[in-house]
Amino acid sequence: MEHSKRIYSLDVFRGATIAAMILVNNAGSYDYVYPQLLHAEWHGWTFTDWIFPFFLFMVGMSMVFSFESRLKHGDTHQQILRHSLKRLLILFALGLFINGFPFGLIPGSQFSIATWRILGVLQRIGICYFFTSLIYLNVKPKGQWLWIGILLGIYWFALKVIPVPGYGAGVLEPEGNLAWFIDKTLLGKHTWAFAPVFGFDPEGILSTIPAIASTLLGVQAGRWLRSERSQEEKTAGMFVAGNLCLLLGIIMNIWLPINKNLWTSSYVVFINGWALNCFATIYWIVDVKGKTWGTKPFVIFGMNAITVYTLSELLANLLWAISWNRADGTFTTLHDAIYENVFLPIASPVNASLLFAIAFVLMMYAVAWGMWKKRLFIKI
Repeated sequence: MEHSKRIYSLDVFRGATIAAMILVNNAGSYDYVYPQLLHAEWHGWTFTDWIFPFFLFMVGMSMVFSFESRLKHGDTHQQILRHSLKRLLILFALGLFINGFPFGLIPGSQFSIATWRILGVLQRIGICYFFTSLIYLNVKPKGQWLWIGILLGIYWFALKVIPVPGYGAGVLEPEGNLAWFIDKTLLGKHTWAFAPVFGFDPEGILSTIPAIASTLLGVQAGRWLRSERSQEEKTAGMFVAGNLCLLLGIIMNIWLPINKNLWTSSYVVFINGWALNCFATIYWIVDVKGKTWGTKPFVIFGMNAITVYTLSELLANLLWAISWNRADGTFTTLHDAIYENVFLPIASPVNASLLFAIAFVLMMYAVAWGMWKKRLFIKI
C-alpha cells in the first residue's frame, strides 16, 4: 500500500525547515538584515515567521506515520505516551541547557539562575509533541478537529475577553496583553531577554495552547497523506485546504491580527495554509514526479534535525560568549570579529551579514553530513 512507503518529501521539508531556522538565527549583524530574515516586529508576518510553525506542522505529520507504525508492531498507547513524555523531558532539558550555555564558564560571559530563561523553542516542541500525542491516541479523527477548534477558540476568547489588571480586556500590544501578563506573573525574569517588552516570552505559557493546535493541524495533513487516495488527489487536496486556510486566516486577521509573538489563532490558520501549500509543492515535485535533484542536503539535515539545531544554538552561544577588548579598548565578541574581519571586507553590511548566516548553515551541514556518512542518527 502507498502509505507504507517512506514519504521522501517529508524528509526534505524537515531538513529545509531546520536549515532555514539556522539561517535566520545567525545573522552576522542584526543591524543589517534583510527584512524577510527577521520576525515581524509585532503584527504581520515575514518569511521568518513561517519557520517555527512549519516545524510543528511537520512534527504533527511525522507523528501519524511514526505512531501508526508503532501501533502496527504491537506498541500500546501507554508505551507510546511514555516515550512522548520522555521526549518532552529530554527536549525541555536540552532547551534549558541551550538557554544557559556556557553557564558563565568562559571568561567575560555571564550567567544567572535568577534570569535563566525557562521556556524556548525546544521546550515548546516537546510540550506540543506530548499533548498532541495525548489527543491523537485518545480522540478519534473528527474529535481531533473539534480539539483544534477548541484550542484556537479558547485562546482567541482569552486574549479578547479576559481582563488584564491595569490594562483591561482585549489589549493586543506588547505590554498589556494576557499572554504577557501570565508570563510576567509566573515566569518573571525567566523570559526571553530580547522580547518586545520585559516579562514577555514568544514561546510563553498561554501561547503554547494555539501552538498545540498547529501541531494537530499537521496531524490532519499526515492522516490525509497516509490515506489510500491517489497522489494527485492528495496533492490537490492539500493545495485546496492550504488556500482556504490562507483566505480564512486573512478574514480572521480583521478581528484578531496575525501575530507570531502572540501565536494568535489567525496566525495558526494563515501559516498553516502556507505550510500546506509549500509541502504540497515539494510532495508533487519529489514524490509524485520523482524529481529529487538537489534535495539530498535537506534530507541529510533532516535526519538529525533536533541534534543539528541544538549544536547550532550551542555554537552560536559560544561565538557570542567568547569576548575580549581590542587594542583600542573597545569590546568585541568572536561572532563580531568573524563578521567584521572575514565577511564585511568582501560585501556590503547587509550582504556580509547574510554571507555569515549562509556560512553558519554550511558549517552545520558539514556536521550533519559527517553524522549521515557515519550512519549516526540520534533519535530523541
